[in-house]
Amino acid sequence: MASTGKYLATQEEMVEARLPLGSRDMCSKLLIPLNKCRQDTFYLPWKCEDERHGYEKCEYDLFLQRMKKMQEMRQGMGQAIPSTH
Repeated sequence: MASTGKYLATQEEMVEARLPLGSRDMCSKLLIPLNKCRQDTFYLPWKCEDERHGYEKCEYDLFLQRMKKMQEMRQGMGQAIPSTH
């Protein structure tokens, strides 16, 4: 799983690109060129495939990181709570 920290855009870049607050995550630097490509090509589905794939891969990696962290937290809580059986 690749580190996604290098894909974080600066606050100024996100404001200039008019990214919604919900899209300002660790993959925002990939979303900016994707949105520009989409606007330039009138959102044609067969255009911007490389940019879309890179952005979706980054989002998927973030999802896997969150799930791994949640699983580790649940395992830690399970060990901290003694069973009554």
